[in-house]
Amino acid sequence: MAHRPKRTFRQRRADSSDSDSTQEPFAEPGAPGEQADLGPAEEGLQSGGGRAEAAELPRRARGRGRGRGSGRVWASSRHAARAASRLDGGSDVPESRAVDLSTDEEDGTHRSSESKDDQSSSSNSSSSLEEEFTSLVNIPDAAFIQAAYRKRELARAQEDYISLDVKHAFTISGVKKNTEYPESEPDDHENIIPFTPKPQTLRQKMAETTATRNEETSEDSEEDKKYQDIWEQQQMRRAVKITKGRDIDLSHSSESQTVKKFDASISFPPVNLEIIKKQLNTRLTLLQDTHRSHLREYEKYIQDVKSSKSTIQNLENSSNQVLNFKFYKSMKVYVENLIDCLDKKIINIQEIESAMHALLVKQAMIFMKRRQDELKHESAYLQQLSRKAETSTNRSLAIDEKTQWILEEIESRRAQRRQARVLSGNCTHQEGTSSDDELPSADMMDFQKSQGDILRDHKKIFEDVHDDFCNIQNILLKFQQWREKFPDSYYEAFISLCIPKLLNPLIRFQLIDWNPLKFDSIGLKQMPWFTSIEEFIDSSMEDSKKEDSSDKKILSTVISKTIIPRLTDFVEFIWDPLSTSQTTNLITQSRMIFEEHSTCENEVISKGKQDLLKPIVSRMKKAIDDDVFIPLYPESAVENRMSPHSKFQERQFWSGLKLFRNILLWNELLPEDTLQELGLGKLLNRYLIIALLNAIPGPDVVKKCNQIAACLPEKWFQNSAMRTSIPQLENFIQFLLQSARKLSTSEIRDEVKEIILILVKIKALNQAESFIEEYHLDHLKSVIEEV
Repeated sequence: MAHRPKRTFRQRRADSSDSDSTQEPFAEPGAPGEQADLGPAEEGLQSGGGRAEAAELPRRARGRGRGRGSGRVWASSRHAARAASRLDGGSDVPESRAVDLSTDEEDGTHRSSESKDDQSSSSNSSSSLEEEFTSLVNIPDAAFIQAAYRKRELARAQEDYISLDVKHAFTISGVKKNTEYPESEPDDHENIIPFTPKPQTLRQKMAETTATRNEETSEDSEEDKKYQDIWEQQQMRRAVKITKGRDIDLSHSSESQTVKKFDASISFPPVNLEIIKKQLNTRLTLLQDTHRSHLREYEKYIQDVKSSKSTIQNLENSSNQVLNFKFYKSMKVYVENLIDCLDKKIINIQEIESAMHALLVKQAMIFMKRRQDELKHESAYLQQLSRKAETSTNRSLAIDEKTQWILEEIESRRAQRRQARVLSGNCTHQEGTSSDDELPSADMMDFQKSQGDILRDHKKIFEDVHDDFCNIQNILLKFQQWREKFPDSYYEAFISLCIPKLLNPLIRFQLIDWNPLKFDSIGLKQMPWFTSIEEFIDSSMEDSKKEDSSDKKILSTVISKTIIPRLTDFVEFIWDPLSTSQTTNLITQSRMIFEEHSTCENEVISKGKQDLLKPIVSRMKKAIDDDVFIPLYPESAVENRMSPHSKFQERQFWSGLKLFRNILLWNELLPEDTLQELGLGKLLNRYLIIALLNAIPGPDVVKKCNQIAACLPEKWFQNSAMRTSIPQLENFIQFLLQSARKLSTSEIRDEVKEIILILVKIKALNQAESFIEEYHLDHLKSVIEEV
């Protein structure tokens, strides 16, 4: 029994008759495995007349395959069957005959159907299939093989290529896929053509009907396959053309390399000397023109070389440009280092500045709160005394410990101040005009210790910095050198606008321990930064030919941007308008600032001046509202000059009069209408006049009126044509006339003259003349006539 040949399987998906057209049921023509199995006999069939039948086989095989329905169809390779048959026969000769399955197509279909329906029948018929396979496959002899070789060589020699059409081999393998087992079929010349149809079984008829239906539904897929075959043929022709094109290029290049031989048969025109001469002259002219252009370029290059050498020599010999460059570079590096230094130190400056400011604010708040608390407790104590006097009880006055302690502290400080005035010989001092800014020894030591710690940290800020970067005079000398050497670039760079910003941290550093409210405080003009800037400006006026040099505005800009904000902080948080010493020192510093502003007026300076005056006015308004308190007691309570009520009322009146004097000290700095509104409208008419009306007419009242008139600025009454005083003094004038009438009827007549002098001083001449005529005081007319 022959051995079953080795089968190679190829999986094929057959989902439906419509989708089969998009799949390739056969292997590609160029598959290496099938090319190796292809025998010479089969190649002979490809070139011979059996090529048409071999091409027809795949279509019939595809038709039968699609008729099987859906599912996976497995088919064995015919080449593997042939290899097995060769192994059985014991011969290595490749098979030379192609098996034609056209005559046994229906039998194969029938067997395949039966194998699917009944697996047992396929196992029983395996032996009969093998016997039929051995009878159909015949091993060729040596003569047949040699004939096939000669036929292939002849085809190769005639067509100059080996045919790539190997469809018949794969068609046979495709047909084999329709069978369960490989089997060989006889060639075309061995097939017996049947003249009558064979009787068909029921299964064969059903299979034929199914195949017919599938052939109808597979026409579209056949067209797609046809287009696919056309595309493959086009690709093959394109590849052949490219190969031929390369061969043509190689042959052309080889022919071009060969030297062409001179053909003596070619005839040339006759030689004409005139034409030759003309051509030579033309050629010569072109060459001469080219030569001249080259000469011109050469001369230009020579000049460029000489000019470059001269420039190099001039630059090497001229040291000014190098020095200028070095100066600008050094100045740039210096300014960058200066800015970097100030950026790092400004943080420490701000911390020290804030610490000192907080310490001074804390001290000022202590004084203010203590004054208000003492005024509150002392007033409450006197009210209790008044109620006790009204009830005429003999019970002792109940006072809490805190009020008792505060009253003792007040009396202790007053006694110390009286003792100090006696030692100094000041006997004209009025109670209530003292600033009362004494601190206990323990509080004073704490304050001095904190201030000393801040000043020690202040000195350490620039101890690691070179003087060229922290000394204002050295910094200005650098810019002065720039201004002297290169004034144009100096002014074009707007250095006058940059210097105030550069000097701002250094000036603030010098102002940390500066208190403009202290009597012994150094003035701005005596500070090092102020003198350095003045010298820089003076040298600018000497060096610069411009009358409107921008350096003149440096000092005013520094004051506006640095000094005024610092002074504003003192006014808002530290200044006490009730303190005459603080007010006087503040006015001195402010007057100096405003004088410097007057030299150069601009919008920035005017804004800085307004920024300082606004907080001054606001602070004085707050002092009038919070610190002025003049109580009104019954006449019986103040008749005794030594009574607590009378003393307290006197102290509060003189305290209000002190504030009135301090406000009017600003007469040259603040506008007149602002001063008149604050001093006359809010303080004199609202508080002082009311207290005077409640007082007993006498020398004390006249003395107080003299003090009020002495505080009024003389500038307000300089107009010699004035016969009436300013409107805000109308209430004061009426009080003077009322007091004069009361005194004229009493024994105290010397005080009337004092009142008339006050009226004359404040330009109330019409009222004074009317009073003299009314009371026949002819001896006082001379006082008016002297005016």
